[in-house]
Order: sequence, then structure tokens, then C-alpha cells
Amino acid sequence: MSPAPIDSTGVSRGSLKSYLSGFVLSLILTAIAFALVMRGTLSPKVTLGGIFVAGIVQILVHLHYFLHLDTTSAARWNVLALIFTLLIMILFVGGSLWIMWTLNYRMM
Repeated sequence: MSPAPIDSTGVSRGSLKSYLSGFVLSLILTAIAFALVMRGTLSPKVTLGGIFVAGIVQILVHLHYFLHLDTTSAARWNVLALIFTLLIMILFVGGSLWIMWTLNYRMM
């Protein structure tokens, strides 16, 4: 089988096999998190940790298989866009948690 097609920026666009692999891995990781919650046999801390680990691995799967961000990427702007996105996400999530914690503190 020939390698994945490459566009003018030098970044691989992926193949059907690559997309199907990412899709199957995403389904498996989602099923793992779902099973952890539905079985309820583990302690809440272990369940939360398992969901967190499955979520982080799923983010990495999406970045690699669907967004094609890896160490061989020639387009540096992809990595900069990812860093900017992470910064915005941290600001939104962190700000939201801070606001909710402050409101909870002031209401009690």
C-alpha cells in the first residue's frame, strides 16, 4: 500500500486505514469510560482516574489520527494553533471552575 498523500505544506492527510484505526480506538476508549461508570464496582476516585486517563488517551488519538499532529509534522503553525487552543481551553475551564468555586464559597 502506498504512503498517505501529502499536500503542499508537507503534512500527511491520512488514509482510510488511518481514519478507521482512529475511529475504532475512539470507540474502545469511550466504551472503557462508559463501562467504568456503569459497572460501579470501583471506588469513585479510581473510576474518575480511569475516565481521566481514557480521556487523555482519546485526546492524543484524535490529535494523531484525525488532526495529524505528530513529531514528523513539517507545518509548525499546526503546533502553534494547538498550543493556542490549549491556552484558551485552560482559560475557559479554569475561569469557569474559579467562578463556580467562588460562587459556592460566597453562597455558603
